[in-house]
Amino acid sequence: MPAMPAHPPATLGTLLRHLIEKLDGAVEQSYVESGLAYRPRYTPVVRALMASGPASIRSISRTAGITHSAASQTVAQMVENGLVRLEAGSDARERIVVLTPAAKAMIPKLEQHWHATNDAARMLDSELSMPLSELLREAIAALDRASFTQRIDKASAKLKRSKSRKKA
Repeated sequence: MPAMPAHPPATLGTLLRHLIEKLDGAVEQSYVESGLAYRPRYTPVVRALMASGPASIRSISRTAGITHSAASQTVAQMVENGLVRLEAGSDARERIVVLTPAAKAMIPKLEQHWHATNDAARMLDSELSMPLSELLREAIAALDRASFTQRIDKASAKLKRSKSRKKA
């Protein structure tokens, strides 16, 4: 029996999670060091609300480019942390998300962090063979054309055909 490697090869999911941990961990640490009770995952929601004012979760998800589920979960965390409040919408099911005064008071400091984060991202991009942001946009566009589920299904079908040929 062959010996197992000391560390199994990193898969795409593992690499992506590790990258996010390194990036978001550093960004979150910079918020903590500045005395901000704020998480990086709040940024798309805050930016969407800054751009459009009070909005439904569906509208936030579209504006921010995140899933409805991610927007809903993030808003729930932000409500718990006093950064947004929910108001009744035009029908019984709709809730409108509104920045609280506490969140609005954070915006100048947050904008400074966002500028520093963007500068740091540009510095990182300059060290890479291809800008990470460009590669990520390309990957998202490719997945918009054919989802990862479709790609897995195609790969699985190919493996099944290959195995059935070997049996024959």
